[in-house]
Amino acid sequence: MSMILSASVVRVRDGLPLSASTDYDQSTGMQECRKYFKMLSKKLSQLPDRCTLKTGQYNINFISSLGVSYMMLCTENYPSVLAFCFLDELQKEFITTYNMMKTNTAIRPYCFIEFDNFIQRTKQRYNNTRSLSTKMNLADMQTEIKLRPPYQISVSELGSANGFSHISVGEYKGTGKISAAPHQRLEPVTLPGIVSFVLSLLCGALNLIRGFHAIESLLQNEGEDFSYVIAFFLGTAACLYQCYLFVYYTGWRNAKSFLTFGLICLCNMYLYELRNLWQLFFHVTVGAFSTLQIRLRQPQGKSPDYNV
Repeated sequence: MSMILSASVVRVRDGLPLSASTDYDQSTGMQECRKYFKMLSKKLSQLPDRCTLKTGQYNINFISSLGVSYMMLCTENYPSVLAFCFLDELQKEFITTYNMMKTNTAIRPYCFIEFDNFIQRTKQRYNNTRSLSTKMNLADMQTEIKLRPPYQISVSELGSANGFSHISVGEYKGTGKISAAPHQRLEPVTLPGIVSFVLSLLCGALNLIRGFHAIESLLQNEGEDFSYVIAFFLGTAACLYQCYLFVYYTGWRNAKSFLTFGLICLCNMYLYELRNLWQLFFHVTVGAFSTLQIRLRQPQGKSPDYNV
């Protein structure tokens, strides 16, 4: 029988499950598919935004958008166009119901478990094709799948049974080689992100002003230590680089932000004699806050097409 068996909503950056339909089937084939679900969840950030994994008598399909992936398990003979219409419907409802701030800051698995009700209702509709709305434009989805077919993941790409080996995606039809391009767009800016950006600029400006004052003092008094000037300007560069990392996507972005925060801490430790405790606390706290906002602002997936 052709049908959808289960579905889940997963955060792309770390594979955290946000919601899932209840699954009562305990057969060997289903147990194996659950393993594939978990393995794919850990690799979503490395995969295209529309994929299919064929596992014998079952298919796993998923789409990713705006940092969230929508996955479903169905029988091998379930029509592909209906499968991706089902996922598209889940995507639109989830984006409408929950804002990106909630999904980005979620820390508990299945914290949007109430979305399961919508998943179950939609799954029942799609398992009974007679109950599907006649307003559904299957032709649009069918055309899109023909123009940009889902990437076919092979079971061998998931690696050996004991590990999560690297998935080599290679060439993806319609998009070229999959890579984290430097020009990749980031998620929309949030209010805390704007605050961290402004505060980083402020800290950079304060360091720059103190650096010029240190140069003046150095010219007037030959005994002054030139290393203070270097520390102030390094602090300025670190703050400005945090602003850059927040605005633009680069490779190893999170690692760079932590290293930059470490440089800010070192500079302030060296300038301990020239600043009071409140000033040191302010600069280090702003650096930590900016690092957190850089970490939370992830690359943006393909925006959903609402045919507006």
